[in-house]
Amino acid sequence: MPRLLAALVLIAGITPAALAQSALRLYVFDCGELAFDDVSAFGLSNEETRVREMFVPCYLIEHPNGRLLWDAGLPIGIAGKGDRELEPGVTMRYAVSLPVQLAKIGIMPADVDRIAFSHMHFDHVGAANLFTESELLIQQAEYQAAFVARIEQFQPELYLGLVHNERRILNGDYDVFGDGKVTIVAAPGHTPGHQVLLLRLDNTGPLVLSGDLYHFRESRVLRRAPTFNTDAEATFRSMDEVEALIAREGATLWIEHDKALAETLRKAPEYYD
Repeated sequence: MPRLLAALVLIAGITPAALAQSALRLYVFDCGELAFDDVSAFGLSNEETRVREMFVPCYLIEHPNGRLLWDAGLPIGIAGKGDRELEPGVTMRYAVSLPVQLAKIGIMPADVDRIAFSHMHFDHVGAANLFTESELLIQQAEYQAAFVARIEQFQPELYLGLVHNERRILNGDYDVFGDGKVTIVAAPGHTPGHQVLLLRLDNTGPLVLSGDLYHFRESRVLRRAPTFNTDAEATFRSMDEVEALIAREGATLWIEHDKALAETLRKAPEYYD
């Protein structure tokens, strides 16, 4: 530690170990885009929003006690192959795959200690099968739906490589590293075990990553839920609970699919701390 910094730390009464323990970094990766001709399935009329494109993110959280991958983007098999039609009226594109982006900051999948997905839809687990050595953090209801019942809305081929992973089954909120800096917050409704992520970053401040609690800014303002959510009532309860959390924490909400927001964010190798 440089002498000046050491002196300032000593004056403040902070030990070097405590200073290192406080470090937390959030990396944002571009893991694709989705474009829609019609957004009515998201509970909004086409007149209520002009937005037709969604950003698809992946996030890496670096903590002194390990790394957490949050969400894993579109299927990596489409990366670098231009526009691909998912179904009539829906287009996918993905320029550079997540593993390639991670390698650019010196990280391999085996270096990631824990993985957690806001939920198991295809645009959030596209690189999941690469992380076979990571501990999987998943809500009980989502595990049951994805790995046991294998419900129709999920694509098991994208994540069944994790079937033998060490896993921690959750039944509610979970403090990932035990110090309150990274907390998984249960927010069911979009899927049976949907969850959001609360980060308490030293310089950026408290931040909530939305998963698919909301897809558009108008979803939040107008309080709308997609028609394909597994439980609409649970969705609205989760909205209320997460909004209360945001208010208590004074947190910023990042709607993960908000492309206009994404265009303002620093991408890896830059980071938020």
